Amino acid sequence: MNIGEYSVRRPVVAWLLIIIMVGGGIYGFDRMGKLEDPNFTIKQAKIITYYPGATAQEVQDEVTYHLEDAVQLMGQLKRIKMSISRPGMSDITLEFKDEYSAEDFPDIYDELRRKIADMKHKLPPGVSPIVVDDFADVFGVYLALHGQGYTYRDLKDVADDLKKQLVLVPGVRKVVIGGVQPEVVYLEMSRQKLGELGIPMERIASVLKSQNVVADAGKVRVGDDYIRIQPTGEFTSVKAIGDVLLASDGKKLVYLKDIARIHRLYQEVPDKLIYFNGRPALTIGISMRSGENVIAVGEALRERFQQLQALVPVGMDLDIIYSQPDEVDNSVWGFIVSVGQAIAIVIIVLLLFMGLTSGLIIGAVLLITVAGTLFIMQLYGIELQRISLGALVIALGMLVDNAIVVAEGMLIRLKGGMKPAQAAREVVGKNAMALLGGTVIGILAFSAIGLSPDNTGEFARSLFYVILISLLLSWVTAVSTTPLLCALFIRPKKGGGTGEDPYGKGFFLVYRNFVKQVIRLRWLTVIVVVGLFVVAVYGYGFVKQAFFPN
Repeated sequence: MNIGEYSVRRPVVAWLLIIIMVGGGIYGFDRMGKLEDPNFTIKQAKIITYYPGATAQEVQDEVTYHLEDAVQLMGQLKRIKMSISRPGMSDITLEFKDEYSAEDFPDIYDELRRKIADMKHKLPPGVSPIVVDDFADVFGVYLALHGQGYTYRDLKDVADDLKKQLVLVPGVRKVVIGGVQPEVVYLEMSRQKLGELGIPMERIASVLKSQNVVADAGKVRVGDDYIRIQPTGEFTSVKAIGDVLLASDGKKLVYLKDIARIHRLYQEVPDKLIYFNGRPALTIGISMRSGENVIAVGEALRERFQQLQALVPVGMDLDIIYSQPDEVDNSVWGFIVSVGQAIAIVIIVLLLFMGLTSGLIIGAVLLITVAGTLFIMQLYGIELQRISLGALVIALGMLVDNAIVVAEGMLIRLKGGMKPAQAAREVVGKNAMALLGGTVIGILAFSAIGLSPDNTGEFARSLFYVILISLLLSWVTAVSTTPLLCALFIRPKKGGGTGEDPYGKGFFLVYRNFVKQVIRLRWLTVIVVVGLFVVAVYGYGFVKQAFFPN
């Protein structure tokens, strides 16, 4: 008893499989991650080292060369992509080998930091390299916080409060505030006046540095308790800086505010200025965890935005600059409509060429296969995005092949009066392994994409896995579900089989005569096929190659 016969004789198991695949497909579609494009890993890292006051040559000799020697000991390193030594700064870009996946890179970055830590004794005092490995973060939601009449400090205070709340939303990985203007305290003094008082600039800098120190002053035990000693003197306001006493050469004490103009301003040369609708603004970038349903996270963020409006003062606005969830929603649903149209076209063609009953049966098997594919995609964490949805569109034409063979065999035998169980045994027994072999060959055609270790393979890998899952499921449903549905819905004419050859008329008769001529003129057929192959190989050289279309 093979799978097909078992499904007909024990239909409960086959129906259970159908229910699991359809129900799991609905569940998986609702829960699976949804993205516009697949995630991919930027297999690079940067080492940035500041060496204030050093020339470019000194940076190269004392910093860059030592760092390059250390990182070249890593077996995962493909090459040092770029190494720049500027006055006061070393900038090294590393590129790692393609065979390492996203899961390997946390360990690779840890090893990189250990290599650098082990050679820090070779660097000049006070020089500490910075490893940058998160420059590939993408903000899925980008907000602008702005308001007429509010200072950057006011905006920063509100943005900090919003950040604390937004990072708690499920699915949010990181919240970053951009456009913050650093505040500095300027001391403007007259060199002539300082010279008259005998107070050098170095003395003022030394006094300010010694006063504004946060240090542990110890603790005192009083009975069973300890009292922590907290020294005062650190600056908490501009007034506190002005109240610093300075001693002149004549031992006269003067306040710093009496000899200097002290004021708090923003940095004169800003690193970045952001404007939204003509107003100064801060940005709030929100990145999401890998594998999350971006659309669901976007809905949660919108709910939180409504709740956080109470934290935004009157006259200050929080606007959305860019929302990836909206883009993903439009993109995914656009592709889903395309998949639905493709499925409808396949079913219509089946109805035209195979008749109403057979067409509906194969169409039902196709829908069950697609639902099961979505279920397994969700189980294995494959997101719904352009590549995976495109794979479903590509696979649709192949998904019905196995079911067509089984349904056609069942139709002929059942119309001929054969019992359903016997028909299922013969059809599945004769065709199961051949269909499996053809299915495996179809899968192997896409294996180069799935097994490629480079960036292209990582980006398009879901194409291979979706085709692998869907084609294997199409074979399973063809040898299990199709015989059951045929046994239920295809009924032979009363009085048993007609004895009429179903392949003896119409299109089949024309096709039979064509095949006879091909076999009779077999050498000519071989020459034509080989000639077409040679022309195809020659013509392929003129095909332009590009990873993405223009």
